[in-house]
Amino acid sequence: LAMLTDIGGLYTADPHYNPQAQLIRRVDKIDAEVKRMACDTASRQGTGGMATKVEAARLATSSGVNVAVADGREPDILVRISQGDDIGTLFPAQVCKMESRKRWMLSGLASKGKITVDKGAVSALKEHKKSLLPAGVTKADGKFQRGDIVDILDDKGKNIGYGIANYSSSDLASIGGKHSDTIGSLLGYDYGDEVVHRNNMVIV
Repeated sequence: LAMLTDIGGLYTADPHYNPQAQLIRRVDKIDAEVKRMACDTASRQGTGGMATKVEAARLATSSGVNVAVADGREPDILVRISQGDDIGTLFPAQVCKMESRKRWMLSGLASKGKITVDKGAVSALKEHKKSLLPAGVTKADGKFQRGDIVDILDDKGKNIGYGIANYSSSDLASIGGKHSDTIGSLLGYDYGDEVVHRNNMVIV
């Protein structure tokens, strides 16, 4: 994937204003420092800015796609990128590719709603790699059905992941904050203990 702009790629600072800014030839991991540099690198004509391009690169590389960000004014730029020339900034595909379903969830494009969880659930999901249980759910926003993709938010509204909902938004209005062993009595049916099973979840 080639993303063309009006500067040479990702720099350590804005090259329009800082003559000491250096072009970064390769980014193996998109972390907080890379995102900061992207915010500091401004394109005068490109759509969305460098920060948007880096976010797009994160999604693409997570799907196993190499990404190059380069100056579209360079001669034969697409040919040179396809030949592997050392030009612009390369974001190589991740070595460990996510399974296609999890890549789909990670894109967030199919999300139908949001589930907000408490601090205990955040710890269980992020640190202990557990499934999301109804006891940890504090709120469900949007109208979604069982099997839909949902955003998972912490109590500050920050997105911490995506998952396939095992219960609808209307179900969660009844069972949110309750123990799993009460699901059957509250709803009259039971699809299991988990609101989102760990196998159907991506934490970011």
